[in-house]
Amino acid sequence: MENPRPEKVAVVDEVRAKFEAADAAVLTEYRGLNVAATAELRSALRAAGGEYKVYKNTLVRFAARDLGLDIEDLLTGPTAIAFVQGDPVTVAKALRDFAKTNPALVIKGGLLGDKTLTEDGVKALADVEPREVLLAKFAGALAAPMQQFAGLLQALPRDFAYGLKALIDIGGAPGAPADAPAPAAEEAPAADETPAAEADAPADETPVAEADAPAADTDTETDPADASADTAQES
Repeated sequence: MENPRPEKVAVVDEVRAKFEAADAAVLTEYRGLNVAATAELRSALRAAGGEYKVYKNTLVRFAARDLGLDIEDLLTGPTAIAFVQGDPVTVAKALRDFAKTNPALVIKGGLLGDKTLTEDGVKALADVEPREVLLAKFAGALAAPMQQFAGLLQALPRDFAYGLKALIDIGGAPGAPADAPAPAAEEAPAADETPAAEADAPADETPVAEADAPAADTDTETDPADASADTAQES
C-alpha cells in the first residue's frame, strides 16, 4: 500500500485483528440483499456466535497477505465476511439456512483456522452436528465402556476372594487346614508284614496238645493169638 491514508491503515489493522482472533471466517457475496434482509442476517449470525462485516476487497486483501491467508480468489464482487469466535458449525448452518430463503446471499468459501475452505467445504461444515451434540455422543460412547470397566474392577476383588477361599478349602494355598491323620485301628499292615506272634512260631511246629497225645491205638492193641498163647503158658 503506497502512501495509505490513515483511515485505510486503520481498517487493514482491524481486518487483520479479526482474522487473527477468529476460529473461522466465511466470505459471502451480499449483492441483492436489501437493508431489512441484511439486518436479519446479522441478527441470525450474532445468535450463532458470528459477526457479519463488510469491507472493501482491496483492504481485506492487504490484511490477508500480511497473515499469509490464501483467499485471493474469494475477494471478487461485493464481499461481506462472517467472523466466527466459537463453533463454526453453527455459523455455517445459519448462513446455509438463510440462503435457502434468500438466494441473493452467495457463499463463496472461507477459512477454518488458516485452512482455506471452498463453497462446498462450507456447506459440508454446515452439515456437521453442533459441537454440543458431538460431545454428548462422545461422552455417551465413553460411558458404557467405563461403566463396564468399573463393574469389572468391582468384580475382581470379589472373584479373587471366592477363588482364594476355594483354594484354601482344598488345601492348595497357605493357611489351608492340614489333613487329619487316619485312626491307628484302621491302618492295615503292609502286604509282606507278618504279625509278631506268627513270625516267632516255627513253621513246622505241632501244637503242644497234639504232641503229648498218646500214640495211636494200633500201638497198644494185642493180637488175639498172642493173648491165647500167653494164657496157656501162665496155666
